[in-house]
Amino acid sequence: MTHMHGMFSTKGRYALRVMADLATHDGWVSLGDVSKRQGISRKYLEQVTAVLVKGDLVESQRGKGGGYKLNRDPHNYTLGEILRVAEGGSLAPVNCLDCKKGTVCSHIKTCTTLPIWRELGMITSQFLDSKHLSDLIVSKNPEADIEALASI
Repeated sequence: MTHMHGMFSTKGRYALRVMADLATHDGWVSLGDVSKRQGISRKYLEQVTAVLVKGDLVESQRGKGGGYKLNRDPHNYTLGEILRVAEGGSLAPVNCLDCKKGTVCSHIKTCTTLPIWRELGMITSQFLDSKHLSDLIVSKNPEADIEALASI
């Protein structure tokens, strides 16, 4: 079992940052440029972008002048969609709700906490599906955003 701090893995969080970076730059964007701007190693970015390409969220082109770009308008991506692709399909807040793992918790019928986790999962999904990639890139007040993040 992998231990994770918080609900989303680094891959999920970085996927949002990569997508937001691509959304703010025209044409084919090199991974080297994204790496410099985001302070994420190129090697790790290659893993993240491979998942995004496989999930049909971005296009890639090899060779000189190539790179990565979005294949739709930033408003046409939900954050939920991006995170599901990056996280391997599930936004479940706890492993026992992640049906893709193929195992059912032996306490599922008697667990008193399960309804809370299920509701949290539903609220999280609804929230992330109501937000779009474009919401990440049109911040009118970066200082307030930083303050809000610091209070979490």
